[in-house]
Amino acid sequence: MADASAARTKAVFEFKSATLPLIAVILKTADLPLLASALEEQLADSPDFFEQEPVVIDLSQLPEHLGGGPPATIDFRALRDLLARYQTQPIALRGGSEAHNAAARAAGLSIATMPVAPAPGSRAPAPAPAPAPASEPVQIVREVPVPGSTLVIDKPMRSGQQVYARGGDVIVLAVVNFGAEVIADGNVHVYAPLRGKAIAGARGDTSARIFTTCMEAQLVAIAGIYRTSEVDLPAHLQGKAVQIHLDDKKLLMDALL
Repeated sequence: MADASAARTKAVFEFKSATLPLIAVILKTADLPLLASALEEQLADSPDFFEQEPVVIDLSQLPEHLGGGPPATIDFRALRDLLARYQTQPIALRGGSEAHNAAARAAGLSIATMPVAPAPGSRAPAPAPAPAPASEPVQIVREVPVPGSTLVIDKPMRSGQQVYARGGDVIVLAVVNFGAEVIADGNVHVYAPLRGKAIAGARGDTSARIFTTCMEAQLVAIAGIYRTSEVDLPAHLQGKAVQIHLDDKKLLMDALL
């Protein structure tokens, strides 16, 4: 009888591990009114950008974790409601203290054991960023944790947004605005104006490349070698289709015919 019951149960359902693309909302302040203002500024023009996607709340860059202040108290129920206004489904917390974890569980969130997201531009040899100012209280990151996978973004990226294709390439089919950041362990393809930052080979792949149909980038980097908009582009590359690659630790840009 027990064997028959077990057989029926096995036929009805199974538990299996799954690795899924997720959005991480990286908080740089525990001030919820300030956070609400920043989210409104970033997402007001695209309220359905996330289409009810699951979200991980990341506390790893709060000032207290960067040596910049006392532990913050967070109302996680209010935070969940705030994020839900922008068509997200907060499901988990990462990077928090034991007190944060307890409060998050009480608000119905699980605790994620996945590693925290990389800091913006962390693979380029630029000076280490200081703790974020109040004008940048939130960063939105889309992560692909499956090695070799490709992340496709088909909506414009606004200032303050970041995507990171972990272990693979990223393809962007819309404009990457100034202040937005596209990172991939593999190649970066932007089939639209590239005005923000593009970082390919984020974990040291010197064969990675960056492609764009309209080169206007704030910063480009491959395997830690970077160039900023402070160095003027040649006229034949500005606003044109370009590929960027490394040649013996030198960043080269070629027009695409």
